[in-house]
Amino acid sequence: MMDTLDDYIILDVRTELEFKYGHIPNAINIPNEEIGHYDPLDLEDKSKPILIYCRSGHRSLDASAKLALMGYDNVYEFGGIITWEYEITR
Repeated sequence: MMDTLDDYIILDVRTELEFKYGHIPNAINIPNEEIGHYDPLDLEDKSKPILIYCRSGHRSLDASAKLALMGYDNVYEFGGIITWEYEITR
């Protein structure tokens, strides 16, 4: 089980503006449009679990597939923030 924030990455693939409006605590933001062109610096460890979300689930699904093709082997798409029932950081 993932016990600390060092054990995984929460990745928000929405736009920078959407991220600034509100996001899951401790998430990092890499817009979906930027994924696939290069290995993101914030995702150096390709074996570390990455939990991906967007607004409704479409972009996170796309980003998950792109990251898998780039060699990230621990990617988990968990849908959209619109169904998130917990704290949001603004």
